[in-house]
Amino acid sequence: MLHRAFSLHIINDSGELLLQRRAPSKRLWPLYWSNSCCSHPRRNEPIDSAIHRRLDEELGIRCSLRYLFKFQYQAQYGSAGAENELCSVYVGRYTGTPKINRSEIDSWRWVPAQALQEEMTGGAASSFTPWFKLEWDRIWRDHRGELDALESQAGV
Repeated sequence: MLHRAFSLHIINDSGELLLQRRAPSKRLWPLYWSNSCCSHPRRNEPIDSAIHRRLDEELGIRCSLRYLFKFQYQAQYGSAGAENELCSVYVGRYTGTPKINRSEIDSWRWVPAQALQEEMTGGAASSFTPWFKLEWDRIWRDHRGELDALESQAGV
């Protein structure tokens, strides 16, 4: 069933993207690398409330987020299930150390945008979630300026 979702991409002052490796207990795509945070709004929950709630619950982060785009995708994960989502994509800047929720996240890392692009187009591409690959392709192609703007705000 098609449902609403969101994906958050957090950039630090060095222009690195915060990636998370999904917890092994996740039913879909466990131990795959993905964007900083992603989830679904609760029934009747405004998307603006949901994105900040989940960012705090998963990573202990509070920051401003800016909407980039929306897209629809479907992806099957073997016999375990599938995603069929209308996903809103946001970007924000954070300079601290995340406080990860171990029930959601196995590990995390900051990665420079260019290095991530090389991973995504190289042999490591299969270690990333399908939605993140689609999002990153569009961010890299159409929204690099927003990433640069967040990085340049570091000294402001």
